[in-house]
This record gives sequence, C-alpha cells and structure tokens, in this order.
Amino acid sequence: MAALRSRHEAEALAARLPPLMVQAERVAATVAQGVHGRRRVGSGDSFWQFRAYVPGDPVTRIDWRETAKSERAYVRENEWEAAQSVWLWHDRSPSMNWRSDRNLPTKGERASLLLLALAALLVRGGERVALIGAGLPPAHGRAVLDRLALTIERSGEAISGLPRVEPIPRHGSVVLIGDLLAPLDELHDVLTGYAASGVRGHLLQVLDPAEESLPFEGRVRFEGMEREGPLVIARVEAVRDEYQARLAAHRNGLAALARNHGWSFGLHRTDHPPHQALLALYGMMSGGLPPGHDAAKRGA
Repeated sequence: MAALRSRHEAEALAARLPPLMVQAERVAATVAQGVHGRRRVGSGDSFWQFRAYVPGDPVTRIDWRETAKSERAYVRENEWEAAQSVWLWHDRSPSMNWRSDRNLPTKGERASLLLLALAALLVRGGERVALIGAGLPPAHGRAVLDRLALTIERSGEAISGLPRVEPIPRHGSVVLIGDLLAPLDELHDVLTGYAASGVRGHLLQVLDPAEESLPFEGRVRFEGMEREGPLVIARVEAVRDEYQARLAAHRNGLAALARNHGWSFGLHRTDHPPHQALLALYGMMSGGLPPGHDAAKRGA
C-alpha cells in the first residue's frame, strides 16, 4: 500500500509539473536562439572529493576502494567537473508569495521559472547544475531538469533567509535569485563566504513593479508577510520619494557588493518578459557583461 500511495503521489506531482517545465523550456529556447555557449573554466583532473552514489550515476564512476570502507557506495569527483558546474538558488521566503495585481505572477513564481529556465539553458550547453540546499550533486541532462522541477514543486514550505554557504570548488559558479531585500550585511556574509573559495556568482533581484513605484494613495495598511507587524501610513504619497530613495540606495548597495566580490548584479520586474532577464543573466555568466553590471539597464 505504501508503494502504491507513493506512486500516486508521484503521478500527482508529475501532473502538476508540465506547465512549469514547458514554460521554462519555452523561455530557454527563446534565449538559446540568440546566444552562444558559455566559456568554460576548468582546473585539471585533480581529485576534489568523494560523494555518495545517487541513482543515475554511472556505475563506472564508483570508487570501490573508498566504498569498501563503509556500507555506502561512493563516487570520485575530479575538480574540473565541479568547476564547470553551476549551483542555483531561489528565494522561498513568504514575502516572495506576493503580487500587486492578479494578472502578474508572484515574485516566487517568476523566480522559480527563471531558475528552471536557466537550468534548461545551461544543460543545453552541456553544463552540470545543482540546487543549493538540495543535498544532491551537480548533474547534466534532461533528468536533472525533471529533478529540479519536482524539487520546486515539492518545496511547499516557505524558508526564510538567504542560503547557507556550501562547499563549492574554485571556479564553480553560484546564481542567487530573489527579491534580495535582506540587510546588506547578511548578503555580504554570503558573498564573502563564496568568494573566499574563489567562487564567482551572479545576483538577480526579482521585484514586483509596485515595490518600485509605491503607487498607492491615501491611508494604507501594509501587512507584513514574515511576522512583521502591520504598518499604517496616513498618506502614502507623502513618503513615496523617501521610499524610492531608500530602495535605490539598497539596490546600489547590492550592485557594489557584487562588484566588490567579482560577481554580477541584475534586476528583473515581474511585469517584464522573463526571457529578457534570462538573456541578460546568461550574458553576464558568459562574460558578455562586466561584473557588477545592472541588467535593469538592458530592460530586464
């Protein structure tokens, strides 16, 4: 019965998967028509680490000497394989489940789409990809896209905060996608942790258009989505200029953080086509744009 129930649950997940997967593939295909493959950076055949064998790994990759030391099978990974891999993360904080208009996607929906579309584009180029925090090694091929999509579908529980710094080999890449409205010192710690290992990365800020313009008028009660108390503003238009100035200062801080760590920074609004953001992001990852470049300047 347990096996049958698991199969039904898997089928139910698969039935919900195609729309996101199809949309992501469509976005990736649109961008793929106008870009060339990424320039890969390798660092030789030196040993990097042993990791636990997972279904899908070729049996020939198992290191039998290491496996003999325990009850688990282990695969030997060389540094060049991991160095050509990209680790992806998208914000799952409760605040990402917001949109100002029912005709717009939530920030979380757009972040998930962009992550999966980027993965599809990277896999097309022969890259290995992995999801930060999933505990699975980088992989390539269609199977990894299905696994990423299923992981996104299953991750119904909101998780607040930025990702933990995971061990990634030198010359690996990290992509962080979210509203990035956390305090700059918290993001500084994450970037510093990765940069200390020689890892380069890319920040993509996803915002709802109302978060930029604050278009409300008169007395408005704002409800917090992450246990903040409610905030009542008597005349929103009276604080609009100060709000926009603070948002601009935060964005400039993000760009400076990225630039100082050799990362890139881009901006995407949910009322803009997703392929624009993906094209700008992929261009930065391919070296087409300088570190710290703001993708907003390209209309993302």
